[in-house]
Amino acid sequence: MQILLHIAAWCILLGLPLYNINRWNVPKEFLWVYYINAAIYGIIFYGNYLVLIPRYFFSNRRAKYYLSATILAICMFFVTFFSFSYIFSRETRNEPPDQMNRRPIEIREEPRPPRDRRVFRPFGPMHLYNFTFTALVITVFAFGLRSLERHAHIEKKQKELEKEKLNSELAFLKNQISPHFFFNTLNNIYVLIGINTEDSQNAVLKLSRMMRYLLYESDSGETQLSQEIDFMNNYIDLMRLRMSDKVKLSVTFPSKYENTAIPPLLFITIIENAFKHGISYREKSFIDIAMEVSKEIITFRCANSIVNGGDETEDRHTGIGLENISKRLNLLYPGRHELKIDQTGSVFNVLVKISLGKG
Repeated sequence: MQILLHIAAWCILLGLPLYNINRWNVPKEFLWVYYINAAIYGIIFYGNYLVLIPRYFFSNRRAKYYLSATILAICMFFVTFFSFSYIFSRETRNEPPDQMNRRPIEIREEPRPPRDRRVFRPFGPMHLYNFTFTALVITVFAFGLRSLERHAHIEKKQKELEKEKLNSELAFLKNQISPHFFFNTLNNIYVLIGINTEDSQNAVLKLSRMMRYLLYESDSGETQLSQEIDFMNNYIDLMRLRMSDKVKLSVTFPSKYENTAIPPLLFITIIENAFKHGISYREKSFIDIAMEVSKEIITFRCANSIVNGGDETEDRHTGIGLENISKRLNLLYPGRHELKIDQTGSVFNVLVKISLGKG
């Protein structure tokens, strides 16, 4: 893309004088001067842009860069001297004699003699000033353009490194979740086998579907929201089998929603902690799970009773599971999420709100 932009710019620069010559009857020597200037300033630009700036300036060899850029400009200045001297001296030699003889007549007809356009003073102050100013502007432009491209390249590299870091951290977090969840679920099935064989078989079937989801369907780093909801429903159904009548369970998942891609296993740790620390077999307890899905926002809420209250329970809730969720949200939705974890009386609340739009 950058090469095409350079080619387009040069096509415009080289095509403009041809248009002006045909339209305004500009002298031919102007065309030579224009193209020589374009070539000389092009050498100054690309000499800085391609060679001097990346080799010396960006390598912290500033003195060599300033010296090399100055030498390049001086050399190009002498090229203009010899080139323009040759062009204008040749035009003077090639002028027809009869035109030279008619010049006095033209002078007498004019109020003042026309300026001789063939007079060229390469070491004149105006020519020296114009060349120095133009060369300086072109050098600064080359430096600015090269610096912007370098900055964009560095940002691209940093984003790639951040993406690799994100993938590795997400894989690490997922590996932390899966064995922990699998271990707890096997304990639940082990207890259920001695109570009800049919229910234990159904539990094994649900577990196999859940492990398939963990091992295969969520391996890409993204999953569909519908699959994640099915996974959470299977887990809740599995945990429901061993609940007593003293536990009030409320689950509200949306029935109609726009399916979208989300990170896998983002909410299961919250549900798992609620079942692990929020139910009691001796006293009344509750778990309330709800999810709302709009076009741009996913809102997940989980509230559960605090069993055997105290700081120890709160510490367990804010342990490795919820810490992993916080890390994942910071990595995946920076500035586009809200995570609230608080305890109100004997109720533990977790709120997760995710904005699906681009930040």
